[in-house]
Amino acid sequence: MEKISEIKEKFALASEAELVDMISKYQADERAGVIRIVESYQKQLDKLAKERIRLESMKEFEHKYSDYTYICGIDEVGRGPLAGPVIACAVILPKDCEILYINDSKQLSEKKREELYDEIMEKAISVGIGSASHETIDNINILQATYEAMRQAISKLSVVPDVLLNDAVHIPEVTTKQVSIIKGDARSVSIAAASIVAKVTRDRLMVQYDEIFPGYDFASNKGYGSAKHIAALKELGPSPIHRRSFIKNFL
Repeated sequence: MEKISEIKEKFALASEAELVDMISKYQADERAGVIRIVESYQKQLDKLAKERIRLESMKEFEHKYSDYTYICGIDEVGRGPLAGPVIACAVILPKDCEILYINDSKQLSEKKREELYDEIMEKAISVGIGSASHETIDNINILQATYEAMRQAISKLSVVPDVLLNDAVHIPEVTTKQVSIIKGDARSVSIAAASIVAKVTRDRLMVQYDEIFPGYDFASNKGYGSAKHIAALKELGPSPIHRRSFIKNFL
C-alpha cells in the first residue's frame, strides 16, 4: 500500500487535469490522511470551477464583439489624486486567453495586481500605455487630459484595434468603433486587464516620485489626498508634480 506521504507528493506534482483522475482513484481510501488530501484538492478544483464561471461572466462583451479580430480594453487611473499624472492603458488579449482572478484593479490587493500585471504583459497581444502630466491636467482639465492619455495608449499599440471597450467614456477624436460600458472594469476582462496595468504602472511611478520628492508619503498614498499628504502639503508647500488646480483649497 502506498504511503500517505507518497500520495501527498503525487497530488502536489499533479496538473489540474490529472487531479480529477487522482481524486477519483483515491477517494475510496479510508485513511484519514488520504481523506484530508482528497478533500483539500477537491476544494481546490471546486474553487477553480467557480472562478471560471465568474470569469466567463466577464466576457459578455468580448463574446458580443467576437466577430472583430482585435478587441481592445481601455481604462485609466489617477483622475482623483492631488499629484502625479493620469495614466491610461489599452490592452488587446487573445480571444482564448484565460487569466484567472482578473478583476477591477480596485477589487484586488497590491500583491495580486502585481501578479496579474506580469501575466497580462506576458499573454497580451499588445499593450499601450499613455499618460498626461500634472501640467497637462492643469492646462486642459482632468477630463481632457484623461482623453489625451487614452489616445496615447491606443497609438502605442503594436496592432490596430477593431473595436474599443471603454470604461464608461467615449473618447473624442478616435475613429475606431467604441463601446462605452458602465463599470466596465468589473464587466469586461479586457477593460479589467487595462485597469490593472494602468494601476500598477502609476503606483510604481509614484513610489519613484516618493524618493525624488520625500515628505508627501507618495509611496503610500500614490498622490491621493490622505491626511498625511495634506498635512505635508501645508507644511512643505507643493512639490513640482502637484496639480495646482487640485490643491487650491489646501494652500
